[in-house]
Parts: sequence; structure tokens; C-alpha cells
Amino acid sequence: MEVSKHDAPEAPPRRRRPSLAGRLRAARTDVLIGLGYLALAVFVVGDLWRNTGTGYLTNSDQDQILYEWFYALGAHNITDGASPFFTTLQNYPDGVNLMANTLMYGFGVPFAPVTLLFGPTVTFVLALTLGLSGTAFGWYWVFSRELVSSKAAAALGGVFCGFAPAMISHTNGHPNFVFLVLLPFIAQRVVKMARLAQDAPEAGSERRPRDSIVLGLLVALQISLGEEPLLIFALAFAVFGLAYLRTRANIVRTVRVIAPPVGLAALITLTLTAIPLGWQFFGPQSYRFVGLGRVGNDILAPFQFSAQSAGAALSIGPDVEINPTEHNSYFGWPLVLVLLVATALLWRERIVRACLVVALGFSALSMGIVLSFAGNYTIIPMPWILFGWIPPVNGIIESRFTMAAVPAMAIVMTLATQRAIDHWRTAGTRWQPIVWFTAIACALAPIAPTMLPVSDRSPTPVFFTDGTVAGYLSGGGVMSVPPATAIDTPALQWQVDSDFAFPLVGGYFVGPDGADGRSRYGADERPTSRLLTRLDQLERVLGSTTVPVIDQADRDQAVIDLRYWETDVLVLDVNEDSVTLRTTVDQLLGIPARQVGGVWLWDVRHLR
Repeated sequence: MEVSKHDAPEAPPRRRRPSLAGRLRAARTDVLIGLGYLALAVFVVGDLWRNTGTGYLTNSDQDQILYEWFYALGAHNITDGASPFFTTLQNYPDGVNLMANTLMYGFGVPFAPVTLLFGPTVTFVLALTLGLSGTAFGWYWVFSRELVSSKAAAALGGVFCGFAPAMISHTNGHPNFVFLVLLPFIAQRVVKMARLAQDAPEAGSERRPRDSIVLGLLVALQISLGEEPLLIFALAFAVFGLAYLRTRANIVRTVRVIAPPVGLAALITLTLTAIPLGWQFFGPQSYRFVGLGRVGNDILAPFQFSAQSAGAALSIGPDVEINPTEHNSYFGWPLVLVLLVATALLWRERIVRACLVVALGFSALSMGIVLSFAGNYTIIPMPWILFGWIPPVNGIIESRFTMAAVPAMAIVMTLATQRAIDHWRTAGTRWQPIVWFTAIACALAPIAPTMLPVSDRSPTPVFFTDGTVAGYLSGGGVMSVPPATAIDTPALQWQVDSDFAFPLVGGYFVGPDGADGRSRYGADERPTSRLLTRLDQLERVLGSTTVPVIDQADRDQAVIDLRYWETDVLVLDVNEDSVTLRTTVDQLLGIPARQVGGVWLWDVRHLR
């Protein structure tokens, strides 16, 4: 992005190289700010840190165990020498395309020793802790080097980027949307390319290969951490750049300057990621786009407060929550109001206008195909109706587009704070800075994060932990009753606690759904799995304990399905005992369940 010397308010002036003492003082400030971010992150997930044995984030739904399974599988594949691209440990015997799922190898592989020594829950909470604090520190670092001279102003912007309500909501179970540490450094590298090439084209040419290598490595690593946040960020950064440059002449000149180094960086990224991306899009069990339904934000959401914020009680209007992990646009009406005023006061600065374009544009995209007001859909079309069919953006959950507004809002916040500090130091009157500091404090206090609630998870039956399960396997898999799905995943915990001693029928993953390239959560349903899942849902939701009438056709179909799944044994956790399910399976198989090691067990090897 082009940055001229006439835009001094948008970047700190170049200073002489500081003395050693000055560098040490600056480093001390950086360390203290980083430790402050780390302490806040530890507070947010403190209850989980206190109980990594059986603790489970209450609002995580099934996502915590999914990511723990991912981290445990990554460590298992390293020690066993198994393929990192494909596994049959879920969705047996068809298997799962691991590259088409969010395994976060960029974090899980380096921290595999932690997983092996202390368990995947520690790796999971570590990813959340380092993600929150690291993302905040990354933006602080870039703001303090590229945007403002005041580290206090940069620290304020950093804390918002790392601990905004969207980040806290994803902390419940989406570490791939929390560990965004590399994004600010990717932006910084592109900005430096443009600035250096403009100020000193010859020097820019000399440094171009090194900058390209760094950028290529950063993007490749981010792909291994999370592709969806990278795509949202790249789109937002491109829009920001176009809005900042404004004129066609500026855009053409800047693109001409940065195209060669960015192109080289893209080539480096593609070289490093070609094989895993090839598996992702063309390997077994791959899919073309995420066809999981549309989820847009309500227009009231930006003015409301997340349930996980200190000011949750201050929300106005009806609750428009999608789910506890997707509070992507909950900024609170005080912050929206304060930043709109700040934007108006700083309107002459190009960077502020560019930030407004990003914040409004991507907030509009996040609302989905049609406008939703107070929880009710209208017939008013929204911009996503024009873009939602275009690959690869059609794979983005549109609610998450609002996360692009977080750094844009942080930039305005940081610049306004810098101006207030400058005014405090130089002007004769100080009431204006006091007004700003009071306003921003009142706006941020209600969205301050609270400690995420944690509950205890059910223990894994000893049937799996003491190795008994191995005696019932003859080359086939284990099927839980009902079969593991995206809404019922205790069997993934059983696998982790047994050190992946058995393959699992069904599971929680993203895989293909039919021949049109769409995706789905979990395995394709078969008649027997559909029957058992429906019974389980009826019992959990409606309390129904009615055992269906099972005829010979049902029994024959059960045998066909079990043979398709190559099932050796069916199990039902005694602690989750359901007489309805147990009686139904007894009738389907024509054999009664036996209680072994804390599970009801049906040995069906004879049916294969």
C-alpha cells in the first residue's frame, strides 16, 4: 500500500536509530505490554487452566473435543508415522480428508510434545491463550511501528484486536479464529514493500527477494493455521488498500510496484502448500465448497453486547444471537457511537476513511443474503447475494466477515488516542483529551471479557482406557450408539483416551455431501444411523421413551449397514444409559447387550 510523506498523521515519523539504553527501555515496555495481554488471556480461560483434566468450556458445544482430537491425532500421526493427509480413524471405513478440515497443523505439530506429555486439553487451552495474547501483541507491535508513536495508543488498539467480543466468543471452541497472530505481520510486510519501494525504489528492489520470502513463509504458515480467517483478512486488506489509494493513478502505480514481490511471495507459498492444498481440494473425501447453510448477522447485533462481555445486561432489543461461538459483530452501542464520532473528527485522514469503508462494507456482507431485523428476515437484499456463489468466498460463513471490522475499528481508536495524547502534551487546554479518554473507557468497559464458564465432562469408560476394546476388534471399527455425529461426539474422547486404539464409525468432521461438491458435517446417514439418531434426539429433547416397532426389514437393513461400516462392536456408555436405545438395538440385532467395562456392548463380528 502506498504511503506518502504527506500522510504523516498516519505513520510515525522516521527517527534516528535509538541508543542501546533507549532500545532496552522500548523492549521493556513491549515486554510489559505483552505480559499484560498474556495475563488477560489467562484470566479469560482461567477456569479451564485450573482443570485441564476434566474441564470443558460450557459454550463450546462439540468443538473443544473436536480440536483436542485434531491435536491428539497430529501427535499420534507423528509418533506412528501415519499420513497427515488422510485417516480412517473417523468415518470408518470411508475415512476423512484431514486437509479439508481445520487441523491447525501449524500449531499442533510444533506443540506435539506438549500434547504427548500433558494431553490435548493443555494444547487446546494453550492455543487459546497464546492466540488471544499473541494476536493482541501482534497488532500492538504493528501499530506502534507503523501507525503511531505512542505505545499506550498502540496498546489500546492491540487489546481491542485481541480481546474484542468476536475473539472471546470464538475462544469457546474455534482456536483457528483466535490464533490470528500472523495477520498483522502479513499486513506490515505488504505495507513496507509499498512504502520502501516508493521512498527508495532502488533499495526496494534490493530487499524485494527477502521481503517476498518472509511474506511467502508467513502466508504459508497462516494457511496451516486457518484458511478462512486468512481469506477474510486478504479481502478486507485489498478493499482497505483500494479505499486508501483512492485514485486510479495511485492504484496502478502501487500495484506495479508491489506485484513482483507479492507474486514471488505467492509462488513461495504455493510451493510450500501445493501438496496439502491438492489433497484438500482433489484428494479422497474432498469437497468444493462449504455448503452448510447461510448464517448472517442481524442488523441489531453491532449495537448489542455479547453474553460473555461485562456489560451483557446493557443490550437493547431482542436477543439476536446465532450461537455462543459466533458473536462476531457484538461491539456494543457505546463503542459504535464513540468511533463514529472519532471517524467524523478524523475524516480528513485517508486511513480513517479507508477503515470506515472496510468496517461498513464487511459488516454489510456479514448480514447474509437478506437483511434480518430483530431476529426476523426481511425481503431487503444484502451485498452477499451478489458474492455468495463465487468460489472460494462461498465457503466463508458470512457472519464472520464482521471480524474484518475489528482491526479497522482499532486503527481509528488508536489514531484518536494518539491525537488526544498529542493534544494533552502540546495544547494549553486539556478538556478535549479528557473527554476522549473518558468516552473510550466507557465504551470499552462494557465489552471487557469475562471468564469463560467451564463444566466437567463425562469420564471415558474403562472399556477404552484399560485396553479392553482391543479384544473385540478383528480388523473392523467401533460404533457408538447412537453413531457419533457433529452433535454427539463422546466417542472422539474415547479414541483420544485410548490412544486411538480403534477406528470409529461416523464422527465429527467436514466431508463431501453428494456429487455436487457441497460439504456436510459428519458421515452420510444410513437407515440404521438415522433411526438411532432420531430416537436419541426424541429422548433428549422431548423425553420420549417409546421403543419403535422393529420388523424384519429393519433387522435386515441393520445387518447391511453394519457390514458396510465393517463394524466389530457397538457400545453404549452406561453413564448415558438409554433404555430406549438399548432395547431398540437389542431388537435390531437379535442379541441382548452385555455390560463390560462401563459400556453396554454388542459384539457383531459374526455378522460380518
